Amino acid sequence: MTSLVRAAAPALLITACLHGGAAARAADAPDLAFTNARTDTWHGHARHAFQFQGRSAWVVVPKTPLPGNPWSWCMMFPDAFTQRCAAPQLLQAGFHHAFIDVGNSFGSPAAVATLAAFHDELVRRGLAARAALIGISRGGLYAHRYAAEHPDHVAVIYGDAAVCDFKSWPGGKGTGKGSPGDWAACLAAYSFPDEAAALAYTGNPVDTLEPLATAGIALVHVVGDADDVVPPAENGLIVAERYKKLGGTIELISKPGCGHHPHGLDDPAPVVDFIRRHAAAQPAAK
Repeated sequence: MTSLVRAAAPALLITACLHGGAAARAADAPDLAFTNARTDTWHGHARHAFQFQGRSAWVVVPKTPLPGNPWSWCMMFPDAFTQRCAAPQLLQAGFHHAFIDVGNSFGSPAAVATLAAFHDELVRRGLAARAALIGISRGGLYAHRYAAEHPDHVAVIYGDAAVCDFKSWPGGKGTGKGSPGDWAACLAAYSFPDEAAALAYTGNPVDTLEPLATAGIALVHVVGDADDVVPPAENGLIVAERYKKLGGTIELISKPGCGHHPHGLDDPAPVVDFIRRHAAAQPAAK
């Protein structure tokens, strides 16, 4: 009888551990029951779509969330070149994925305030305190501007052909094409009285890297060396040079002969691995 009890004990212990682990995961699950939310699917995963402060927003839930509920956050163009830009692969790896539409606001102070409120709400509901930001094209302004003002909210930034200086795009004050209509909209979004004030502004991502380096935020930037819309020499390459001088961690992935499109990589595994590695290494926010 004693031998039977002893023999059964390991199996009972394993069963208890398994059920305990499931209970811990259930207890750790974020509360995504937003008022008036609707549920659909996004790249094979359940998505909760809702309104937040009058803005369209959503959170996608991985099938097997990682402990601590890490998450990626696309700042702009969440449905552009998606399979090439890491988000579906991060979902497969256990990250939640989020988006809120702050419009064509170029990372303006008002946009950053809305992003901060959204972050705080998702953290209150159970997602990790530090997010992995995805800044595609002009989304680079949103990602870097947000991180500079809230460095303890960010684990990693993935910039893809990312705008890091609005003087370059949409301003077109360098070698790039620029966009006059977007430049006018940018001046309005920041409430600049005139173009001179915009050109004198020192809050662009290329100017505000020190808080990111101090916080230990890792950066990975993918650039096309033939990009004439967001020229790397005025954006990603300046970020890389300055961030290294500040002692920050940055990996630059260059696509020879590639212009502004297509975004991402044929195989985004290097970006996914970078985000997973550095997100896991980040301490919790204070």
